[in-house]
Amino acid sequence: MFGGGGMNPRKMEQLMDQMGIDLDELDAVEATITLEDGTKLYFDDPEVTRMDAQGQETYQVVGEPEELEAESEEGESPAESGTGVPEADVEIVAERAGVPTETARQALEAADGDLAAAIDDLE
Repeated sequence: MFGGGGMNPRKMEQLMDQMGIDLDELDAVEATITLEDGTKLYFDDPEVTRMDAQGQETYQVVGEPEELEAESEEGESPAESGTGVPEADVEIVAERAGVPTETARQALEAADGDLAAAIDDLE
């Protein structure tokens, strides 16, 4: 479990315990990372390790990713409307507030995507 560059694995575990670091191997079947441009990195059967160091969790994914193109189907990509606001959210706000979709989209953008705040502002 521990590489340690020649250090005894048991000694490494003792040191990590003293420093408040816990490592857990997760039984992950797949992992997906979505990049800012919408591209997805898909890992099939990755090795995933969770490290908890004094309350801060860090995940390490090891494997060969397959790069998937940004999805363009309606409702799949948050930026599909070109504004960074999901169309489903726009429709919800428009219906709840009884306003046109463009007005709902503007309210969502002003509220940084917060549905409740956008509806509250429009009512």
